[in-house]
Amino acid sequence: MTSIKPSRRSLLAGTLGLAGGLALSGCGSLGRDARVREWNLFGGGDGARLLQIHDKFVAEHKDIAFEAHTLAWGPPFYTKLAMSAAGGRAPEVATLHLSRLKGFSPTTMLDPIPVDLLAKAGITEQDFLPETWKRCLVDGTLYAVPLDQHPFVLYYNLEICKKAGLLGPDNRIKPVKGVDAFLEMLQAVKETTGKFAASVETTNPWRLWWTLYGQLEGEFFDETGTRLVLDDAKALEALQLMGKLAADGLTPKSSDYPSLVAQFTNGDAGLSFNGEWEVTTYQTAKMPFSMAPFPVVYEVPKYAGDAHTFVMPHQASRNSDDTAATAEYIAWMLKHSAEWAAGGHIPAYQPVVASQEYLNLKPQAEYRSVAPDVLFDPDAWFSGSGAQLQNEAGAAFAGVFSGRTTPRQALDQFKAATQKLLDTPSPV
Repeated sequence: MTSIKPSRRSLLAGTLGLAGGLALSGCGSLGRDARVREWNLFGGGDGARLLQIHDKFVAEHKDIAFEAHTLAWGPPFYTKLAMSAAGGRAPEVATLHLSRLKGFSPTTMLDPIPVDLLAKAGITEQDFLPETWKRCLVDGTLYAVPLDQHPFVLYYNLEICKKAGLLGPDNRIKPVKGVDAFLEMLQAVKETTGKFAASVETTNPWRLWWTLYGQLEGEFFDETGTRLVLDDAKALEALQLMGKLAADGLTPKSSDYPSLVAQFTNGDAGLSFNGEWEVTTYQTAKMPFSMAPFPVVYEVPKYAGDAHTFVMPHQASRNSDDTAATAEYIAWMLKHSAEWAAGGHIPAYQPVVASQEYLNLKPQAEYRSVAPDVLFDPDAWFSGSGAQLQNEAGAAFAGVFSGRTTPRQALDQFKAATQKLLDTPSPV
């Protein structure tokens, strides 16, 4: 990706992700036994890869009439999904970010996942990380099945980091722990590039802040999820470090998402802090790069992230044959998720994580160890991937990088905005 190309989110709302657009992987005749309509929000490389995987599913399941529909990423997707579920006219299966599950009013907007049918297809709770599976339950009922996890990671340019003396004998970046070691690593890269150490999206640095705050073991809401209990000291410590990165020239003072990608691609930055989904971009650019877990800068290993899940939006009258076919589709996708993992996502289905097919993926398998420590967004109707909480964080925290606002001012603005959202009833 170059600086003139659109951002990932623009791509996801673009060619493959037009709201209401139809992307058929296969559409069967009316004589088939069962129907599965699938809605997703994947554009760009993810969307193209999903189409290829769906084509294989269709080829192997002649008895299922399968349709895949790609809608625009973010609010347009979730709005349309909620409207279809509220009217009982939803598709058989859809994608949902796990961070948005509890805020989506699952007991009214989603139908429970048929655990017995999943088990019949060979999928059980034991196939997943316990904490990930637990997040898919609402009041003890399963409403989602995890496909992957997508954590905040560290990208590194092999040539630049080698010159900076940061690679070990195995040609992997040496792990660092603690603030001082983290800053020393960045300084070494900056001296090598002559520009920046790391590219980061300063216009919305939610994932960086949430990672640092999580590593400080900071809390967000109380146990009821109705009261904000942010730890000011920890929140400020994370913001102060972010401000120092920009003030010392280790990161840009202002950088949107396309710039974040371009700065790493063209070598202006030897490191990049981002979600793992840009792996295909950098492979296509034939860059000498690899990936690793984001450094443990503070106390504990925590990494902002999310998971894509399969859900069954509410239907007024769900057909039993279609439901059985839906369970078969979910199971098949999980068992073939090594192909999906080529786009950077860590498979949620543990037999695939342990498979040689996945382990052979480089650099995609290099950061798989972080999966148990992925830090999901706080549970709230306004939280999760692409939701308002992240937007409010961007509005408040961007000024810390540019120097327009102090960490204290930024935190006060963010807390006030979050409290206003807390005081607003959920529209769902």
